[in-house]
Amino acid sequence: MSFRFSMPYEWQIGWRYTRAGRAGRRNGFISFISLVSVIGIALGVAALIIVLSVMNGFQKEVRDRMLSAVAHIELADSSGAPLADWQALATIAGQDPAVQHAAPYVSVQSLLARGEDMRGVMIRGVLPSAEAGLTDLAAKLQADGTLDQLQPGQWRIVLGSELARALGVRVGDAVTVVTPGGQVTPAGISPRLKQFTVAGTFNVGHYEYDSALALVHIDDAARLYRTGGPMGVQLRLVDVNQARAVGYRLAEKLGPTMAVRDWTRTNAAWYDAVQIEKRMLAIILTLIVAVAAFNLVSTLVMTVTDKRADIAILRTLGASPQAIMRIFVVQGATAGVIGTLCGVGLGLLVAFNVDVIVPFIERLLGVSFLPGSIYLISRMPSDPQAGDIVPIALIALVLAFLATLYPSWRASRVNPAEALRYE
Repeated sequence: MSFRFSMPYEWQIGWRYTRAGRAGRRNGFISFISLVSVIGIALGVAALIIVLSVMNGFQKEVRDRMLSAVAHIELADSSGAPLADWQALATIAGQDPAVQHAAPYVSVQSLLARGEDMRGVMIRGVLPSAEAGLTDLAAKLQADGTLDQLQPGQWRIVLGSELARALGVRVGDAVTVVTPGGQVTPAGISPRLKQFTVAGTFNVGHYEYDSALALVHIDDAARLYRTGGPMGVQLRLVDVNQARAVGYRLAEKLGPTMAVRDWTRTNAAWYDAVQIEKRMLAIILTLIVAVAAFNLVSTLVMTVTDKRADIAILRTLGASPQAIMRIFVVQGATAGVIGTLCGVGLGLLVAFNVDVIVPFIERLLGVSFLPGSIYLISRMPSDPQAGDIVPIALIALVLAFLATLYPSWRASRVNPAEALRYE
């Protein structure tokens, strides 16, 4: 016996009704409406996958640029006091398998002056021998020899490219660091100043850090700001997405005397904005899928009206109301499954080829969606993730199934005698 005839008759009849448009002109309009519903579901699912994939791509691109300049987790004394033994703290943190590297730091907000130009900057004191394994920026600076020029007592500084441009300085020029704490003199409180020589510049592609970050040797920073040693320890993780979970584990292990800040908290405004925007877009685009899915209601209602005589005959042959209901559930669910699968396929096809499709559209229309002179990112990034795609497919299937319930219930309530009276 073939597989077709081994299936329950409800499945066979439901599948036959799904293909009803092929049987003749009478069902052509119903078939057309059913096809529109399937296409609507497919386009809605595809649009949701493409948009979320592009958003993931932008988020990953900006996050990677940001994390090329900052550590994944920072550990510091809750009171703000310097660490007496940063190696011991780094050893304790390193016992967590998620921690890959640790390095000490001093970080203080200051003013950087060059002539009459003055900019607010974050001065970060680093240990060159340990910093290279912490961030991609430090690894790049060590590879070209810039980081090695930060020697204790040499008073050298490395500036972000935008910061150097704003101050009009080049390698070898002198800049003055103005510390936030002053010193008491007979004339009153005067700021403490220290002149540094520019040893190099860096460009991470993130304006916030390129315009407001400067690196010096940790010993010079400790002497300048009178901290007496490192202010904390920065950590690099194996998986950046586990920063919050690792931060919670370290906070429990180290106790309340240590402050633990992961990158999602130190950049909370950006991180929370991206998450909220992604959720809102997902909700809005899910409504498009919902509208397409509930188009199945009109399709099935028209099918039930058209098949009243068939329903009556099935009932007289012994089919139960539940069996009639299952027939139309199968019909609607089949359209939902086909539309969802086509949408997932189309969405993934576009999402994985955005870097080819977008340049083609730009050449065809003669426009540039991401001009390099305005945006830091000149190409359209895309990062399809299973954590987005699977819920999208499941939501589309659930909505399509829910859309079948009322028409199927209505079909099960058809009275055979009334349906056959005028046949």
